[in-house]
Amino acid sequence: MKGIVIKGDRQSPVLVWETVPGVKFGPDEVLVDVWATAVNRADLLQARGGYPPPAGASDILGLEMAGVIAAVGEDVEEWQVGDRVCALLPGGGYAEQVAVPAGMLIQLPDSWTFAMGTAVPEVWYTAYVNLFLEGDLVAGETVLIHAGASGVGTAAIQLANAADATVFVTAGSDEKLLACRKLGAELAINYKQDDFLARVLTATHEQGVDLILDPVGGGYLDRNVQALKRFGRLVNIGQLGGTQGEMNMGLVLGKRLRIIGSTLRSRSPAEKVKITEQFLSGFWPLLRSGELKPVIDTIFHISQAQAAHDYIMQNKNIGKVILVVREGADVPPDKLNDK
Repeated sequence: MKGIVIKGDRQSPVLVWETVPGVKFGPDEVLVDVWATAVNRADLLQARGGYPPPAGASDILGLEMAGVIAAVGEDVEEWQVGDRVCALLPGGGYAEQVAVPAGMLIQLPDSWTFAMGTAVPEVWYTAYVNLFLEGDLVAGETVLIHAGASGVGTAAIQLANAADATVFVTAGSDEKLLACRKLGAELAINYKQDDFLARVLTATHEQGVDLILDPVGGGYLDRNVQALKRFGRLVNIGQLGGTQGEMNMGLVLGKRLRIIGSTLRSRSPAEKVKITEQFLSGFWPLLRSGELKPVIDTIFHISQAQAAHDYIMQNKNIGKVILVVREGADVPPDKLNDK
């Protein structure tokens, strides 16, 4: 089979689509023919040697995929060859085939393209876990979502709205701010032009927000702490702004704040299966019905993976960047025969 191989050095990795060893799958797994995968910031970090896969996981990039089951393990009863599925992965999505634990699979709706399916698992699970399981967001609260136009951000805006929370976001261009407002953000702040802390405090009459979802870290730490109201929660999910930051510990103690660090990839398979089950019973029906929608920015062919990474490095995307592995992955199922 073919897969993406990382060549070059850590400063200038080059992604090449070439022949790689085939995939083995266990008795409780299925083998999936990958039709589409997607680019995540973790892929960019891994390509530069900064985010190794969990022990035992494929060293091929790719944290999610959508495709068709090609074979099932002997202990798998609920899935069949030919089923259209998507799934979260610890790695291996940038390839023609991947092995997936059966408990991680989601059945694609009949009308969905594979591109739509692969735009869901990584970012929607990340948003769901960190808004609700880590951040304890409830109806009536206000959440500030940094990088609101990212894949996680566009999912988080919709999930928070569906939970009857008020959404504030930061983003870096007028186009991205408009996209966030269309998804339901009440306040959209251009972090390149305005101090998000001042805007948040003004909008909340100096009270602050209940929850902050932050992939930036670094220099945002102290302003995040100041922007939280009493009993507020800061969930940090990334380090785009660096690994070091300062904060006023007096505010943390005095306002009884919680600062939570969270990742998804390093969680155990059992925990990921549980997250999948919770998401399926919670918000997946709203995606199936079309009330919530995966946001897709651009689609590249898998052979253009390097260009797709460069595109995200330049912060151009609003929503997900998709990699098509098989022709027709971005075509509705009822139109595939017309191709």
